Amino acid sequence: MSDTIQIMITMIVYMLIVIGIGLGFARRANKSSEEYFLGGRSLGPWVTAMSAEASDMSGWLLMGLPGVAYWCGIADAAWTAIGLAAGTYINWLITSRRLRRYSEKAGNSITLPEFFSNRFHENKKVIMTIAALFILIFFTVYAASCLVTCGKLFSTLFGFNYIPMMIVGAVFVLVYTIIGGFLAESASDFMQAIVMIIALVVIVITGTVAAGGLGAVIDNARSIPGFLEFFGVATPVVTDGAQQIVNGSPVFGEAGNYSILSVLSNLAWGLGYFGVPQVLLRFMAIRKEGELKMSRRIATVWVLISLFISVFIGVMGRALYPAALTTEVSAENVFILLATNLLPPILAGLVMAGILAATISSSDSYLLIAASAFSKNIYQGILHKKASDKHVLWISRITLLLITVIAVIIALDENSVIFTIVSFAWAGFGATFGPLMLFSLFWKRINRAGAIAGMVSGGVMVFIWKLLVRPVGGIWDIYEILPAFIISSLCIVIVSLLTKAPSEEMNREFEEVRVGK
Repeated sequence: MSDTIQIMITMIVYMLIVIGIGLGFARRANKSSEEYFLGGRSLGPWVTAMSAEASDMSGWLLMGLPGVAYWCGIADAAWTAIGLAAGTYINWLITSRRLRRYSEKAGNSITLPEFFSNRFHENKKVIMTIAALFILIFFTVYAASCLVTCGKLFSTLFGFNYIPMMIVGAVFVLVYTIIGGFLAESASDFMQAIVMIIALVVIVITGTVAAGGLGAVIDNARSIPGFLEFFGVATPVVTDGAQQIVNGSPVFGEAGNYSILSVLSNLAWGLGYFGVPQVLLRFMAIRKEGELKMSRRIATVWVLISLFISVFIGVMGRALYPAALTTEVSAENVFILLATNLLPPILAGLVMAGILAATISSSDSYLLIAASAFSKNIYQGILHKKASDKHVLWISRITLLLITVIAVIIALDENSVIFTIVSFAWAGFGATFGPLMLFSLFWKRINRAGAIAGMVSGGVMVFIWKLLVRPVGGIWDIYEILPAFIISSLCIVIVSLLTKAPSEEMNREFEEVRVGK
């Protein structure tokens, strides 16, 4: 039996196990929309932590981040990882408890748009509608990044065409999500978080040994100008889109400068955590507020280990296969290259399942949250207020199908860089919902007008900065989440102070949540 067939069989077995988990939770998921979208607030601390991080990290942890480190050194990847690690810890520390408490107090909210709407006691569901629309937009882009990962994984491994393989991945994720809902997603994400960390550890140990030890990996990185610097960046010499190779070695130019502005720009990735629904929903879904402390510790340790190893894999890949991946797009295959060349087929298949795990654990979250945004918040909340739970569940499944089709269209370009797609969607959520979440939980004076202004300005600024301002370059070449987050925060404060103060009922509810009543 060929190595490729053995790898394929291992991955198929893994996929069948994931489907089995979905079927196991299907009956409970169909009891009600609360069970389907939030699991009845029944998650334990381990599942809460591991599923939150697995759904957050996605395939970019195993492909995008190592690819950045392989292509231009550690600066971009490392500062991004540091920002993400800090954001993870701070978000669990300051946001999780109060959101768990407030979401239950605010009409037992089971989606993020519903929480914001109930938090400000809306009659006309303007906040709910805007929030749901932004979720639909950015999660469709996010889901597309996962489908790109699937397509690249299967086409690289098995030599099949990218587009059919991407569509196969989309169908699998769609069917799985439709069957099981939030509980199936969370339970499988827990398993997939374990698979992801095992895959990372196996590759880093095997690769380091094959490269001749840690010293050899570091020495190779030091030999490349700017590659191992936190305030410098390696510059591949590119001709017709591919890095030049001379006598079997890749050609690099002089090290580029890495400014403080670039550092702040990448650290700003951490701001995204305050607004990403897939993590915030886990805070809302845990069974007891007191268990969040344990979840925070678990999540932080998992993130620190996985991010550090992910960056190091890119550095190690340059030592082992310096001339194998000559474009920025192909550099994202370094993890696959290491696994298939260094491991026995069965173990390689398990490691490849780690990439699949990362992709599935994110895409199912994205699709489910986007579907709930439409079916629960727009359809039932606005268009058809008397819709039954059963009707809402059917609408959510139709929405899942439509979102998947749009994501497939976005993902048709096989030259898409996963890291770039993810960064845009991440900025969208961070700037649209991050400031609003923090002010909603910790500032009593915020009102409905300020909330709307903050959401709209943050979401729109992500597009403006990404498409119009950042291409100018120079001091304007800042990751769009940072200026958009600041603009959103300023709009919330200014508009809230210039308009009518919140009602006494809202203030009383805020105080009850603050003191833990």
